[in-house]
Amino acid sequence: MKVAVLFPKIFDFPFTYESTIEEKLNPGDFVQAPFGSVELTGVIWPDQQKTEKKFKIKKISKKLNVKSLNKSMINFISWFSRYNLVPLGMALKMSLLNKTVVTKSFSKEFDKFEIKKNIKELSLNEEQKKSLSFIRNLGENYKVNVLEGVTGSGKTLVYFERIKDIVKKNKQALILLPEIALTNQFKTRFEDFFGAEPAIWHSATSKKNKSIIWKGISESKIKIVIGARSSLFLPFNDLGIIVVDEEHDVSYKQDEGVSYNARDMAITRASLENIPINLVTSIPSIETYNNIINKKYSITKLTKRYKSAALPKVEIINLHNENLEKGFWIAKKTITAVNKYLDKGDQVLFFLNRRGYSPFVICKKCGIKFECPNCSINLNFHKKLNKLLCHHCGHKSILDRTCKDKKKCDLVFCGPGIERIFLELKKIYPNKIIEMFSSDTLKKSKITNLLIKKVEKQEIDILVGTQLLSKGFHFPKLNCIVVVDSDFSAHGYDLRSAEKNVQLYHQLSGRAGRAGSESAIYFQTYTPEDEILLNIIKNNPEAFLQKELLLRKEKKLPPFYRLISLIISGDSEILIMKFAVTIKLKLPKINNINILGPVVAPINKIKKKYRCRILIRYPKNIFIQKYLAQSLNKIKMQAGIKLEVDVDPVNFS
Repeated sequence: MKVAVLFPKIFDFPFTYESTIEEKLNPGDFVQAPFGSVELTGVIWPDQQKTEKKFKIKKISKKLNVKSLNKSMINFISWFSRYNLVPLGMALKMSLLNKTVVTKSFSKEFDKFEIKKNIKELSLNEEQKKSLSFIRNLGENYKVNVLEGVTGSGKTLVYFERIKDIVKKNKQALILLPEIALTNQFKTRFEDFFGAEPAIWHSATSKKNKSIIWKGISESKIKIVIGARSSLFLPFNDLGIIVVDEEHDVSYKQDEGVSYNARDMAITRASLENIPINLVTSIPSIETYNNIINKKYSITKLTKRYKSAALPKVEIINLHNENLEKGFWIAKKTITAVNKYLDKGDQVLFFLNRRGYSPFVICKKCGIKFECPNCSINLNFHKKLNKLLCHHCGHKSILDRTCKDKKKCDLVFCGPGIERIFLELKKIYPNKIIEMFSSDTLKKSKITNLLIKKVEKQEIDILVGTQLLSKGFHFPKLNCIVVVDSDFSAHGYDLRSAEKNVQLYHQLSGRAGRAGSESAIYFQTYTPEDEILLNIIKNNPEAFLQKELLLRKEKKLPPFYRLISLIISGDSEILIMKFAVTIKLKLPKINNINILGPVVAPINKIKKKYRCRILIRYPKNIFIQKYLAQSLNKIKMQAGIKLEVDVDPVNFS
């Protein structure tokens, strides 16, 4: 009997094998088979690769004692491959564990994940009850529902209750979160509600725990997984619901390696599993909002904060009217406002979405900018490390250079990062406990959890943080937020910059006043009339979304058109541009499809590789991937040149 076997390798097709083993083999079964000089784990695939070539067919070695992939998972892997232009074998690899499967048996290891039968009853307010009832009435078949609510309105409690319904029917649930590394508070809330430890899946999960979770999911012994993007590829056999929390968050888009948008892929997986999916947000993404308007998605809203807590008052501090001292970035008016909250024992957050001490350094005498030797960007100075650091390739160098007059350079640190604000606050408030929250300071989960507990216990007076602090946290005594630099003029090369800023600062303001106390958010700015800032202050995101949709429609941009980006990189700028022109000439010529470029990428060089881009714009009713795959497969790659495909790009750097 001939069977098709798909291996987790960079092939876009399965291989034909002979099966002489006793067990019957069906699509989805895991097997071991010889491949070259080694034995590999593969999956019996429903479609055989047709070929007229005659070759010796090898035999299957054995069937593995692992639960088979179900039909919907096979369909999802196939669709993911076609849509994202990823080799089929690489799509399969994302569903396995280190290119293989977990054959080891576990029993006691699953106990800690067992959901209690008598799950804690929660006290929901009338609005939450209404939303829960609405979601329940949608049924248990495929339907996309948006749970929209102001920050602090208790959206999590609503979907926890819905997951409880599903789990009681012996089904499984997947909760996707954008920032899994900062979910200690979420974990605590989960344990309080479900009486069990959540199965958490992300890049920092240990190999042992990944093995336990993978096996528990495949055997339906683990009912609920909280995960980052990659958890979407776990081999669920009884999946009953998917929840995408903070659906608008750009962290769901993976840019490196295999590019895909986990939110969009989650919707497809729910469709193929024929199960409901809930997109949870405070301000929906443009794509989601468009689908709500077109009645493709249903929506239920929570308009009030939990226990009727008021939203923070908003105030603009016009820096043109303030006399900032040289080297200082916080206005006296800001300090006066902050003091009122500190005097009451409240906590204060100073927000600046910029890591390090200073985003770039120049010499006053010779004018040299300190730039990365590997990337075409400035080096960021980190005072704590006393080094210049590249945030793209990780290059480090010391801040030491001899100037043209044979003396040391006279350095100017341009602009503030959070380290600079932290040191400024130390001078202003020498007796206050101040801590920094950023990806640099929170690299280890133990440090993260320790800092979060210190904030919760009110052992920290002032927090200085980046966007990591804008989502997912509940700090009851945080009642004052200062946005140090709220100028949005440098929108750069991101068509979604306005949308992302409105969502970010709306979420950020929601960190304040969650326990019902009087709260405020202060925006320091040199551009008080900026349209994005005024949108944020008006707290009318729907008006912004409507206007943004009109603009996108006029410019033929998503969600009205789709984009695919081809990124060509290599050692020589001339060669990659020549190769890009060759690619463009071979791309399919179809009406209403625009092929733009090639152009040099905004960040011309990253990790010593020059980069250029081709952008393909096409109507939503055309599945261009089919034609594009045929064209790209015919292109012979040149040595030293790499081609990456990014379907539905978010980042255009």
